[in-house]
Amino acid sequence: MDFTIKSYRCLINTLLSEGYKFITFKDYCERNRPEKFIILRHDIDKNPERALRIAEIEHSVGIISSFYFLIHKKVFNERIVSKISNLGHEVGYHYKDFTCNGGNVVKAIKDFEKNLNKMREVVVVNTIVMDGRPWSVYDNRDLWKSYNYRDFGIIGEPYFDMNFNEVFYLTDTGRCWDGAKYSVRDKVQSDFRQSYHSTRDIMVAAENGTLPDKIMITTHPQRWTNSPFAWLAEFLAQNLKNMIKQFIVIFRT
Repeated sequence: MDFTIKSYRCLINTLLSEGYKFITFKDYCERNRPEKFIILRHDIDKNPERALRIAEIEHSVGIISSFYFLIHKKVFNERIVSKISNLGHEVGYHYKDFTCNGGNVVKAIKDFEKNLNKMREVVVVNTIVMDGRPWSVYDNRDLWKSYNYRDFGIIGEPYFDMNFNEVFYLTDTGRCWDGAKYSVRDKVQSDFRQSYHSTRDIMVAAENGTLPDKIMITTHPQRWTNSPFAWLAEFLAQNLKNMIKQFIVIFRT
């Protein structure tokens, strides 16, 4: 079965055995980039406890990654966020202020600053990443058409500060690794043509030497669980979401 803790362990152990170095997105922005690297990015939309589990697994094998939290009270658990930071991982802001304010840039930037400062009371925050908000007609990245996130001490946002023709992008959006048809916004323009459906496909490519040397992998930790009930609930919910999001993609196109 895919999207279990066991399959996640297998993935990172395989990547480690194939010589990949794991860096944070902050490292990438500061140009601390090995020849062969992976940026593990985790977008935390719910279930912060599962994010902590992923952080502990990574710490146990000596790797670091970047965790981006929504500021929502059910997600931004200060105890968990502090634990993840203390394990050596990067913590960043998963912002959705523009969509939450209905496209009003003045209100959105005020909320962005307020929420960023609230997060910085708990951990150091150097980087941010937008939340896709597939149901909204607004795109959170459009906030930066009117403002500059660097004015707030932010050094990077992946959708603006990464060259995806040089860094291969993998995301578990859609609960698969080739879910572009289900993705409204979590996708990038890239010259790479590799495609992998399952976690096992990625591991095989790494072992065969066909996986690119520079990669950003985005996961949503709520999807990864060994609990049969939680796994099934996530599977059913995601299938329903995929049908709705595919309709949205077709409709907007």
